[in-house]
Amino acid sequence: MKRLLSFKPHPLAKSVPAALINTSSTAPHTTSLQPKYVLPPLPHPCPYEHIAVLATSGGLLLRPHFQSEVDPESYVRIAWGKAGDVEEVLYSEDIDGVDWSESVVVYGVVGILSLFSASYLLLVTSRSEVGHLFDPRQIVYNVKGVTAIPLVEARARAALATISARNAADHRSSLLPPSRPDTPPPPEDGQRSAIFSAGSGFSEGVTSPHVRFVMEPQVKVMTPQTTQDFETQDEGSPPSPSSSVASTPSSEYSLNTDNVVKTLTERLSFWSRLSKRSLTAVSNANELPISETPPVLDPGQQRVSLDSLIDENKQGPGQVINSILATSAPPPPTTEEKHSELEDKILRECVREFTRGGMYFAYAFDITRSLQHKHEILAKTKLQSTLLADLDVLDEQKQLSPVGDKIDVLAEPSPTLPLWRRVDRQFWWNEWLSKPFIDAGVHSYVLPIMQGFYQIASFNIPREAVASEQGDFATVDYILVSRRSRDRAGLRYQRRGIDEDANVANFVETETIMRVEREGFLNVFGHVQIRGSIPLYWKQEGYSLKPAPQLAPDRTHTQNFDAIQRHFKKTLPRYGPHTVVNLTEQHGKESQVTHAYSEFVNELNDKNVHYIAYDFHSETKGMKYENISKLINQLERTFENQGYFWVSNGSLMSQQKGVFRVNCIDCLDRTNVVESAFARHVLNRQLGAVALLDTSGAIQRTETDVVFNDVWANNGDAISREYAGTSALKGDFTRTGKRDLTGMLNDGVNSLARMYSSTFADWFSQAVIDYILGNRTISVFSEFLNRLQSTDPRDLIRISKIRADAIATCVSRVLPDGERLLSGWTLFSPAELNTRVGDKFEEKVLLLTAKAIYVISYDYTLEKVKIYTRVPLKDITGVMKGAYILSPLEEGSRDPAQNAGFVLVWRNVGQDTRVTSYSIRNSLDFSSPPPSPRQMIPEPPAQRRATVPSSMRRNTLLSGLLSRAAAPAEEMDKTFAAFKALPIDPMRSRRDTGSFIEPADELAGATNCREAVDMIVNTIQQACCDAGTIDGSIVNEEDIVSLAEAQRMTSVYAKMEYGVKRLLWLGG
Repeated sequence: MKRLLSFKPHPLAKSVPAALINTSSTAPHTTSLQPKYVLPPLPHPCPYEHIAVLATSGGLLLRPHFQSEVDPESYVRIAWGKAGDVEEVLYSEDIDGVDWSESVVVYGVVGILSLFSASYLLLVTSRSEVGHLFDPRQIVYNVKGVTAIPLVEARARAALATISARNAADHRSSLLPPSRPDTPPPPEDGQRSAIFSAGSGFSEGVTSPHVRFVMEPQVKVMTPQTTQDFETQDEGSPPSPSSSVASTPSSEYSLNTDNVVKTLTERLSFWSRLSKRSLTAVSNANELPISETPPVLDPGQQRVSLDSLIDENKQGPGQVINSILATSAPPPPTTEEKHSELEDKILRECVREFTRGGMYFAYAFDITRSLQHKHEILAKTKLQSTLLADLDVLDEQKQLSPVGDKIDVLAEPSPTLPLWRRVDRQFWWNEWLSKPFIDAGVHSYVLPIMQGFYQIASFNIPREAVASEQGDFATVDYILVSRRSRDRAGLRYQRRGIDEDANVANFVETETIMRVEREGFLNVFGHVQIRGSIPLYWKQEGYSLKPAPQLAPDRTHTQNFDAIQRHFKKTLPRYGPHTVVNLTEQHGKESQVTHAYSEFVNELNDKNVHYIAYDFHSETKGMKYENISKLINQLERTFENQGYFWVSNGSLMSQQKGVFRVNCIDCLDRTNVVESAFARHVLNRQLGAVALLDTSGAIQRTETDVVFNDVWANNGDAISREYAGTSALKGDFTRTGKRDLTGMLNDGVNSLARMYSSTFADWFSQAVIDYILGNRTISVFSEFLNRLQSTDPRDLIRISKIRADAIATCVSRVLPDGERLLSGWTLFSPAELNTRVGDKFEEKVLLLTAKAIYVISYDYTLEKVKIYTRVPLKDITGVMKGAYILSPLEEGSRDPAQNAGFVLVWRNVGQDTRVTSYSIRNSLDFSSPPPSPRQMIPEPPAQRRATVPSSMRRNTLLSGLLSRAAAPAEEMDKTFAAFKALPIDPMRSRRDTGSFIEPADELAGATNCREAVDMIVNTIQQACCDAGTIDGSIVNEEDIVSLAEAQRMTSVYAKMEYGVKRLLWLGG
């Protein structure tokens, strides 16, 4: 921060040539100011929307790209080399001779990233339009694709050729230079392009993203080629730390251990590009050489598990694993090679950070400040102008309009300044990367990017039309903007509490904007809430099991008091009086930090900080979010005093005076729910101010409910993804079906390997975030490598404990007080009810109590209950158990003993379904779908509504998705749910060595899935008998999905895909 505001005297930068000196009468300042503080005579305050990029022998040239053939007055040149000097050069004959038809057009510049061997220019190559803020000129975009261009001439040309080919294929005229010749030829094979691009992957030249099959009719041998390509990860899945595996047989391990070696190497090794360097040999004279053709296993040979390797070598698991990794995937032998591979991974993670979906920008206006904040800055500037005018010291041309005049709600403070000079730097995530362009004074190439969330929606609301109005419905534009601070940024298990500068983790400012026309008056409302980690020094070490948050033992009482005092001194002047709503548990493992927070606020004794304790889990047990209304009633006076920002036809009606500061431990799920409840209450007050509030007390869902739920659910999930990280393994649970295809579970290594990779993946992501924000130097990666080398796989948490934690979380969130838990299981199940084979499967939690069964969809990434259905035991009519075969492609997946499940059937009488919809009304009502007033009235004029892109309109509302997931089948009086037992882990049993010991559970005696299903079904039947709801047996034996059915359902394409995967991944 200080670097950008320092005014230390510097000589004129060499990046500003003498040709830039303006000889006109309106010359800029000729002081020793750096270029970033100097504005041209006619400043262009907005970043260029399209920029042409061209590789020349002297460096990369950048210039604005216009549809007309107007030549700009100057260009930007970025010199080749690691220094990457940026300079502005005026139009000259040398530049005029360059053939710009070979340039590529991009949407903006993220900045320059300097790494070990080279620097990279990060460009926005793909974007999506979110919509516009009341004015078609004020469009907001979401970053979809970022490409890294190496500042090395040969590699840069290859990278630009890839972008050029992609632009030509997209057929977008705005991205094509005028008079463009044929597409440049792709780079030659073997030439490393080093281009990283989200959505298109990490390209080697211009290789096709599609699968190319060889022309030979028979393929005898196929070895996975190690390239620098990487797959685009599904949202929420942990990034794989490796991309390829080489087969390295050795006499130390027999050939039939290849799958174990492969799995360990692929999952545990940080170093993966093995074919590009020689492997370190182990001290064994009989070791086989590296072969391009992996040996073919004898079909009669049995796959060897990790257990047998441990027994055979008479070593501990850690020693065996380390021995395998040292043989198959050793680290690079030289520092240069290590830096080269690490550089690729840093670039890949950097691109991923900017393209995960949470980065937003606008060319024409500032999206980092709220409407009221902009108004306050304008009012302050006008007041200063009035005072200076009264003293007769202000030029008449610079005098602003008086404060009391009509205000423009969309007015920008200091509109003649470059955009980067106007944004709130707290929410400007690429400032450090943009520093070379800022220092060079090329203002229009600096594009501020904000992390958070931005959604524009609209809904219709009934009204009593007056004389000047037509129709029975008013159109309401609803906009939600969340701005996530870059201060103390990172992932939740790496960034907790407060830092030395009084910044807290996961600080988010959320603004809701509402516009509606009433009686000819255009009304614009705004309201702001904030969230942030508890402003004390505390930590929560470990993954998945969520250990108790603890105050930092190395911090004194005085240090904590000073930190919380400085934090509120920073936020109070900006937001006004704070109403702190603490949602953490008053008892249990969160209580230490909870009570400390309360005590320090009381000790602070600030009349502008009002503390409210609300134990969310206790008050809303059973996901009864309607209980939050009690909190809202308690705070009714606070809502009245706080108010909201309101401008009606250019007149300021009211301003917000104060803010709610909401927090839980993560500032995620609980905070999302309460903030949305507060926002809905404020929305009702705003609608009531213009006589649009429905006071009929109808309980059915309205269009307002549906749209509001959807917007706030999307906001909550977006913030959760940005802060939660991979959180150990939990993102993999929704993709359990992939494990059936790989056949890797039988060796007992999969859970350990995936846990290991996710652990250091989060730390690596944190290192990249710190570096791109300028908080750390490149030495942070050396520290990461040192930590990685010392990580012991034996100390990692096992996956079964994560499942146990999921069950415990569901019990605490879902079960009401007094309802006794009998048992709980995690089972594989279709995402929707009333289906046995669906398009999507997930790992659900099934809870059995003395009164009911709970079917729970659980998000292992965000550690929350997504949706649950409570089925009273008296409504259960039958249970069917048998073979549950989903894939006939592999021997293990065809075995009925290892692929068993059951179907639970119940009457649609007393079931209750609840969803985490970030709304008080989270109980699904299937009998009364929400009305659609939009179908009853003609479409209002376009100029009165915010434009919503077609892609957004096509998205299915979250409420609809959840409703279908739990809705009973139409015209049926019964509902059923299918469950498949998870594969029995051969490592579950205890070992005499004491390593990897797990506590035994009720299924520990099961040797296969069929036995596990028998145990579960018997437990359910016994519970029904004890409850007195059945006489006799309700269990029938019948295949859920037989082998014949599975073979009919498996398409030719699926079989071909499986064959290719087996060849590429399992090595034949």
